[in-house]
Amino acid sequence: MSLTDRHSAADETVPGGPLPSTPRHRLHPAWWVAGVTFLTIIGAAGFRSTPGVLMTPLHDEFGWPMGVIGGAVSVNLVLFGLAAPFSAALMERLGIQRVIAVALVLVSVGSLLPIWMTQSWQLVLCWGIVVGMGTGAMSMGLVATVTGRWFVERRGLVTGILTAAGATGQLVFLPFLAWLAAHHGWRSAAVATSAAALSVVPLVLWKLHDHPSVLGVTAYGAPAGTPVTRPPRPTGHPARLAVDTLRHAARTRVFWLLAGSFAVCGASTNGLVGTHFIPAAHDHGMPTTTAAGLLALVGVFDVVGTIFSGWLTDRVDPRVLLAAYYTFRGGSLFLLPSLFSDSMHVNMLAFVLFYGLDWVATVPPTIALCRSAYGERAPIVFGWVFASHQLGAAGAALGAGLVRDHLGAYTLAWYAAGALCLAAAAMCVAITTARLSDASPRSTGSGAEAHPAAQ
Repeated sequence: MSLTDRHSAADETVPGGPLPSTPRHRLHPAWWVAGVTFLTIIGAAGFRSTPGVLMTPLHDEFGWPMGVIGGAVSVNLVLFGLAAPFSAALMERLGIQRVIAVALVLVSVGSLLPIWMTQSWQLVLCWGIVVGMGTGAMSMGLVATVTGRWFVERRGLVTGILTAAGATGQLVFLPFLAWLAAHHGWRSAAVATSAAALSVVPLVLWKLHDHPSVLGVTAYGAPAGTPVTRPPRPTGHPARLAVDTLRHAARTRVFWLLAGSFAVCGASTNGLVGTHFIPAAHDHGMPTTTAAGLLALVGVFDVVGTIFSGWLTDRVDPRVLLAAYYTFRGGSLFLLPSLFSDSMHVNMLAFVLFYGLDWVATVPPTIALCRSAYGERAPIVFGWVFASHQLGAAGAALGAGLVRDHLGAYTLAWYAAGALCLAAAAMCVAITTARLSDASPRSTGSGAEAHPAAQ
């Protein structure tokens, strides 16, 4: 099929009259929604690049220990994760557009206010709480919601593309923010981050439609005869919906295997490498701008790796993919301490290439497993799985900072993360015993009950 609106449901009838049609020469609206979602995640990703660039300037100006600054990042990562299932439930209740517009404003405000701060608790409030809540609404739960509502075909590929948006944001912002911080002070970088998030709001209000039925179409690649309708919105409180979904999912073995492995994913990526790679390289004499450039290269290769992972997820058992990703990541982290030096060299570039391809390649197969096991409640279940990702990231962000403060080097943190990745690979192998169904998502009251074999 082409990228045009190809659903044949336009020629069918449902109670209430014939289904509206979209001219076949037009791009299917799902691709517009995916494009705005991509830009939204990029706008939010500006802040994801900020801590690694600003940790050293904040330490130098205020004298705060790395553990204190890492603690603020840790609070952000925790709320970034914990907000995901509740924001997914809010999207079910209030719609995608409203939730994301408010979230972008929160990120903009929380990024701007620190330019006037004088105490470390203000950093925790802005970076940790305000931005954490805003970015949490635009995390991978948004990706799961958009792909689940708007795509039937090429769902894995689109998941990979949207997941790669975070890395694209890192690629776009990280070198620029590092340059701003080095030449114009860290406050200019904070202002740029705030402006980037706010600039996406008009696009969200224009094109980020809530559901295909709003435009009178079906999802991209929907089977012939699919009615242009949407499931009724949940009537309960969004928080209750999120908690009830967790309660049902937590009764299944696969949930804990996915949550445990994804916690390791967070610890070994944005919690450790994303937050502490630049300070660690700086400890070995590498200029901050050079280290930021290397981390941006991770983002370049992550775009390729994540999109390819999405393509593979449509064709290969996602459990096999996850086991391979974590094994390779663990091996690369064991090698990293020996690669740091005061300048770039071939071996470090090889690490950046290899690690970048694997950075968030775990997301498409993890979402696929959630969808297979939990049906229509998959976005909320994945929100909770993603919360575990961020708890792992928060632990690594705080723990690595404390390791650096007490031991004077990050070496132990790299080795610990490598060992955890090997443990995550074992968890993914264990998922094969859960006998998940490969059937398409089903409409259920709670995703945990969609496929009893998952228990």
